Amino acid sequence: MFSFLKKKNQDGSEKLPGPKGIPDPVGQSLVVQFKEDPNWTWALKAVVKPKEKTAQYDIRVFSDRMASAAKISVKDYSSLNEYPDLILYDGIYDKKNKKVHLQMKYKKAG
Repeated sequence: MFSFLKKKNQDGSEKLPGPKGIPDPVGQSLVVQFKEDPNWTWALKAVVKPKEKTAQYDIRVFSDRMASAAKISVKDYSSLNEYPDLILYDGIYDKKNKKVHLQMKYKKAG
């Protein structure tokens, strides 16, 4: 419904949202479930890709600082396809039910 309102890229593909601060339920999951440092966690960014006809999103969590240090510009969800080492966590975020299912994609030091 209203697919004509969706923004498109020049190649005709659907335009995805750019990086934003991580949603609260995602941050809470990182701190509580994965025992991440809260100061580090809330500095992270996320990119999402909406799933069709649901309130769920595929989500990737990354460090904007790491991307900048590597001189990589993260524009949207698909731009991380070429740089999987920048993805710290990925999974599904259900915006309606505030549920998060994440998988760690990096190895913690120590």
